[in-house]
Amino acid sequence: MMQTADAASAEATAELEPLSLKLTVGWILATFFGCGVSAVLGWAANGVTIGFWAPLISHGIQWVACTAHAYPWQTERYYDFMGAVTYTTLTLFTLGLTVVKYTKVAARQIIASVLVLVWAFRLGSFLYSRIKKDGKDKRFDKIKPYFVAFFGTWNIQGVWCFLTGYSVWSINSRPSQPMLGWLDGVGIAIWALGFGIEVTADHQKTEWRKLPSSKGRYIDVGLWRYSRHPNYFGEFTLWCGQFLLCATAFAGNDTQGVFIGAGWLCAISPMFVYVLLNYISGVPLLEQSSDKRWGHEAAYQRYKKETWAFFLLPTGRRTPVSDGEQAAHLANALH
Repeated sequence: MMQTADAASAEATAELEPLSLKLTVGWILATFFGCGVSAVLGWAANGVTIGFWAPLISHGIQWVACTAHAYPWQTERYYDFMGAVTYTTLTLFTLGLTVVKYTKVAARQIIASVLVLVWAFRLGSFLYSRIKKDGKDKRFDKIKPYFVAFFGTWNIQGVWCFLTGYSVWSINSRPSQPMLGWLDGVGIAIWALGFGIEVTADHQKTEWRKLPSSKGRYIDVGLWRYSRHPNYFGEFTLWCGQFLLCATAFAGNDTQGVFIGAGWLCAISPMFVYVLLNYISGVPLLEQSSDKRWGHEAAYQRYKKETWAFFLLPTGRRTPVSDGEQAAHLANALH
C-alpha cells in the first residue's frame, strides 16, 4: 500500500507544472523575512549573547524536518507534531541555559515553562492523532510538491513557535526575576480559562464527529453554539494569560535586551496569535472551506449571521441547534 501511494504521489508530482517565478521569489523572500523577524526580535529582547539561540532552534528544527523527511517523503503527517517538539525544545533549552549559566531559577520561569509544556503536549498529541486518523492535511496538497513552497510553510511554523512563545523564551533568559505578585495570578487564571476553552471545544468537536448524523455537517452545539471557532479563541486567551504571567519580569530596570524595557516587545506574542488566527491561517481558511460546503444553505447563513466567528460571547441566536440526538450525545460525552 505504501509503495502504491508513493508511486501515485511521484506520478502526480511529475505531472505538475513548475512553480511560477513570481511565487518562487515570493516564497524565498517570505522565508528570509520570517527568519529575519525572529532573529531581530530575539536579539532585541534578549541581547546578543543569548538572543539568537531561540530563533535558531525554532527555525532549525523545521529546516531539518522538512529537508530530511517531509519533502523527500512528500508528507505533512508530522508537521503539527514537530511544532509541539519545537515548543518543548525551546522551553527546556531556554530554561536550562539560564540554570546552567546562573545556577538559579525563578518560580515564574518554572510556572511559565510548565504551562507551555502542558499546552504543547496536549495540542501536539491531539493534532497528531487527528491527522493519523484522517491520513492527510489537505491544506498542503498544492504546496508540498514544490520544495521552496513546502520549505516556506515549515519555516512559517518556525516563526509561529518563536513568536507565540516569545514572552516565555524571554523571561527564561532573565536570571533576575521579581517575586510573584497579583498580576502573575491573573495571568495563570486567564491561561487556565483559555486552556479549558480550547480543550473543551476540541473534545466537543471530536465527540460530535462520531455521530453518524454529523458526517459532512458543521458543528453548532456546545461552545460552538456561541462561537464558530471557540478552540482558536481559547488558544488566543491562554497566550494572553501567558504574557501577563511573564510581564512583571519586563518592568522596572530590565536591561536584558538592547534597550531598557525591551522585554515589553513580547506584547507582540498575543497580538501575533490574534492576527494569525483571525486573518492568516486559522479562521479565514476554515470559513472559506465551510462556505464552499454549506454556503448555499439558509440555516448555515443564519448560523453565521447570529454567531460570533472568533470570540466566545453571548449571542442573540434564534436558529435552532442541531437535532436533539446530537445535543444529547454531546452532553453525555462531557460527563
